[in-house]
Amino acid sequence: MAKVAIVMGSDSDMPVMKKAAEFLEEMGIEFEITIISAHREPDIFFEWAKGAKSRGVKVIIAGAGKAAHLPGMCAALFPLPVIGIPMKTSDLGGVDSLYSIVQMPSGIPVATVAINGGLNAGILAAKMLAASDDKLLAKLEAYSETMKNSVVEKAEKLDEVGYKEYE
Repeated sequence: MAKVAIVMGSDSDMPVMKKAAEFLEEMGIEFEITIISAHREPDIFFEWAKGAKSRGVKVIIAGAGKAAHLPGMCAALFPLPVIGIPMKTSDLGGVDSLYSIVQMPSGIPVATVAINGGLNAGILAAKMLAASDDKLLAKLEAYSETMKNSVVEKAEKLDEVGYKEYE
């Protein structure tokens, strides 16, 4: 059973959503991924979102652009956490998507990451699951340590070669 469901409204969102999927895979978290338009196929969307809990889904990651109703509609139909990823748009740069996702009415929360924040959505989903999974928590702590070490190594390299030679 998939613990995380990743849904996007268009295949153009795949480069961003793929980052969430890759991180979940790296952490060993089962997930499902699909494309459903809440506007163009509402009947299919409603069936998918309402059935997520029975499929074992614990967190939904939903990416959407422009009107960006997909994350909010997931939150309205699914009783567990939903993470929204606002997509960068050509018209307004993603601010339209961001505002649409973060302006949810009281009682229907959507955790929202940065515009095109696929990786952070995957990390946040993993952290939500790690609240009750010590093995996953250990993997996340190791991931954080790796990130820290990477920054330390870059700082040491800068100290060695100086900013003009740094690549």
